[in-house]
Order: sequence, then C-alpha cells, then structure tokens
Amino acid sequence: MSNEEIVLSVKNIEVIYNHVILVLKGVSLDVPRGSIVALLGANGAGKTTTIKSISNILGTERGDVTKGTIEFMGERVDSLSPNELVKRGVIQVMEGRHCFEHLTVEENLLTGAYTRKGGRKEINDSLELVYSYFPRLKERRKSLAGYTSGGEQQMIAVGRALMANPSVILLDEPSMGLAPQLVEEIFQIVKALNEQQGVTFLLAEQNTTVALRYAKYGYILENGRVVMDGDASTLADNEDVKEFYLGMSGGDRKSFRDVKHYRRRKRWLA
Repeated sequence: MSNEEIVLSVKNIEVIYNHVILVLKGVSLDVPRGSIVALLGANGAGKTTTIKSISNILGTERGDVTKGTIEFMGERVDSLSPNELVKRGVIQVMEGRHCFEHLTVEENLLTGAYTRKGGRKEINDSLELVYSYFPRLKERRKSLAGYTSGGEQQMIAVGRALMANPSVILLDEPSMGLAPQLVEEIFQIVKALNEQQGVTFLLAEQNTTVALRYAKYGYILENGRVVMDGDASTLADNEDVKEFYLGMSGGDRKSFRDVKHYRRRKRWLA
C-alpha cells in the first residue's frame, strides 16, 4: 500500500467508554484512494467503534478517542464535527439500515444532499445516478420507507450516502440481517460504485467470506486490536482466517472461542 495515495489514516487510536472501559487498543489502518478496505472480526471485536471513531460520533455514546490521530487527505480530522466531515466527503452508513420511516424513499434520499451547495439540477442528477444503481428504489420512490424490505432499506441508506457526493463511505455491517442473494446484490453495487464512480469504501463486516471477495485489503480485529492485515486474497488463503472466520480448515472445524487465547495469539503473530 506504500505506493498508493492514502486518503484516510487511523494512527494508533485508543477508545474509552464511560471514562473506564478500554475498547480500542492502538488501532491503526490506512485506506488508499479508490480502494475497498474491509475491517473484519467477530461481533464485539471493535469494528463499529473504529468506524464511529472516524466519523466522530462516539460522543453520543459516552465514548472518547483518548490517544492517536485520524487523518483525511493528510489533515487531522478527529476534532471536526460529524457535519464538517460530511462536508469534506466522509460519510458513514450506520449499522442497522437507519432510515426515516415516515418519509418516502425519495424523501429519504434527498436528505442525504442537505450539506450540498449545488442547485436543484445537480441534486436531481445525483438522484438519477442513485436510481441507476438502485432501480428498485426508483420503482418504490413514493412508498414510505418504513414499509420497504430490509434489503431496500439498506439500499436507501447507501443511496442517501451517495447523494452527499462522498469521496469515502464508511459502511458498517451492510450484510446484517439480509438474505445471501441480497448481500451479493449490495456488494455488487458497492463494487460498481467503487469502479465507476471512484468512491472509496471502508467497510466493517462480519461476513468475512463476502467481504474478502470484494475488498482489496483487509484488517482483522480481535478484542480491540488489529491482529492481522494484508491483501484480501492473502487473508482469504490464510489458514487461521479459514479456520476461525471462513470455516474452511482441513481438520475438524473449531469454534473461534474454543481455541485458547494464548495459542491463538501465538498463531496470529507468528
């Protein structure tokens, strides 16, 4: 990654909740321009906290970045408000397919453009771009978002982020609660946005199999630390990743929690 322009850099951050609970312990990662980078790990590993640290919304949950720095385009942004980050082009799509249930699909999408200074034509052009990637949303544009399916709500969330004209999208658990076919559809759209629109993605995902198929690079978190990182293809072929996350090891499949901690750490760091 040394020869690529780094647009987002997290350097050795620590996060503490309620002034006492240490959740992230020296997490560092780089996101090159025009890439898809996966942040992987089991539930509770620290993926969502890392994403929220970057978008600077931890304060709503009594969390604080107590050490380290976060840089976007070479400038520190860890003291900026979430609104200022959005204006700079860093957009988070939160876990859980958040949408305004009482608004229509199209009204939800238009809320994503509230920070933009362009005229109505520019916003309409962006709306048509979103509909070109999510034709199902165009069909349901007048429907209340609360009556759409889980997959459609995930599309709304990604489409709303796209309306903000982002350079980086922080995508948190896009596959959660979706059928496998819909997961593939969402990731195909992520890939298309990356390749055709140049949007950079940092995605936090438990579904390691799918994430490594679409990402270029990956970081694996365990207990608030990065325990392994590398090219997506390298991680997918790694025996430890296969055993603990993909369920593809040659021997009897073991639960991740069944392996003693000291042994696992030794294998990760070998």
